[in-house]
Amino acid sequence: MAKKPNLLFIGIDSLRADHMSLYGYKHLTTPHMSEHAESGVTFTNCYSPSIPTTSGYSCMLTGMDCFGTDVVALRHKNHDGSIVPGVMTLPEVLRENGYTSTCVGFGGNCASRGFDKYIEFSGWGSWADGRSLKAESLNAVAIPELKRLAAEDKPFFLFLRHMDPHSPYLPPAPYERMFYDKNEFDETNKSLEAVYNFKPFCDYFYSWFPPGCTDVDYIISQYDGAVAYMDACIQNIFATLEGLNIQNETLVVITSDHGETLFDHDCYFDHHGLYDCTLHVPLVLRYPGIKQSDKRFDDYCQLQDIMPTILDIMGVQCKIKFNGRNLTPLIEGKSIEQKPEFYITECTWERKHGWRTPEWKLIVAMEPDFHYKPAIELYNLINDPSENVNVAKDNPEIVEALTKRMDKHIQLREADTKRKNPMVTNENWFSEGVSPFKSSDDAYNTMHIGDAESAKKLQAALANKLKK
Repeated sequence: MAKKPNLLFIGIDSLRADHMSLYGYKHLTTPHMSEHAESGVTFTNCYSPSIPTTSGYSCMLTGMDCFGTDVVALRHKNHDGSIVPGVMTLPEVLRENGYTSTCVGFGGNCASRGFDKYIEFSGWGSWADGRSLKAESLNAVAIPELKRLAAEDKPFFLFLRHMDPHSPYLPPAPYERMFYDKNEFDETNKSLEAVYNFKPFCDYFYSWFPPGCTDVDYIISQYDGAVAYMDACIQNIFATLEGLNIQNETLVVITSDHGETLFDHDCYFDHHGLYDCTLHVPLVLRYPGIKQSDKRFDDYCQLQDIMPTILDIMGVQCKIKFNGRNLTPLIEGKSIEQKPEFYITECTWERKHGWRTPEWKLIVAMEPDFHYKPAIELYNLINDPSENVNVAKDNPEIVEALTKRMDKHIQLREADTKRKNPMVTNENWFSEGVSPFKSSDDAYNTMHIGDAESAKKLQAALANKLKK
């Protein structure tokens, strides 16, 4: 009997599709992933409907939406921190089908339940620590594990969680200047002033921005450089597959849990805000056994579609009734049910939900946010794809219609799951007894990331430098 296909799943944290050259970005950030995708299929409209990490990966690794997992918050507290009982994860399903599995870089999260083995690597950093070799640190543990798994008789599932596009963006040379050739310390450049003045995040930024940096374009170039560096390191993974001669028996999946806000919408180098820069993610599938009708598909899909799709490609049978759709018929040139509009949620640094259609984006705040944004946001995605002009006040009838569609969806999913919308039940999404927030001032003065003492030291060092 032929060995079942292996699964190499590359989950890249905080990778926004529009900063990949694979998706048409102006800089050559992902040449190796682009070349890899030429032998597979790319979905151009894949979305993470529930951000951030915990909820995004929960959808991805269960085939369920946020109602099905009951997970919407980064700091998930329902069900003792687990996905709702009765929902199986991808490694659990594959284990029942004779697979062995290893998870690299994602232990301890409810979304990663069920792997046989967990391996960690250094995926963080700071300016004081020097440039971050995140992807090389991952390769140092992942490649030996890939070789070990390939030598076994069982088919394997290897999950890699790459962290390079997640802040701090500290790519090594030559990537740190690959997309920037100006003076990042130009004192006449004031583009980072608002970032440094944002109290909730400023201490964190001081921990990894170069001391004295003034140019927002430099920080954005570090994100792009981190993506390009990671792309080069991922090529080492692809080369290992070829060296082991298992590239033709291994399904490779590339995606992300969510995108990233850089200098977009005043959210500053993080992944909150229900804007498309945070929701739009890559999805690439490559397996020689796929009978594909095209290389690229513009149909809308979501993270919960990934698990049922790859199980079908791999020939793994299960009786789970997924919320996500199997995209394999689409890949083969057949028609499937279209779902161009969908429910979106976030409990990251603010608690909001909304409804997205190909033309409109509705965002509704469930409590005041620390950006002092209006409670209702509406964007015309055709006229304003960057979502810069809130037209809610000018289109009350559109707000009402989209709200009704969203509420109807919520009611149907609550009836299906016999549970309340997790966006309602996760009131302590930030911290027990702290959230929900009653005002934007309350949120702004409560939420904080970073070490104030470290920030003071960096600022003092800068002050001494300026005196000389």
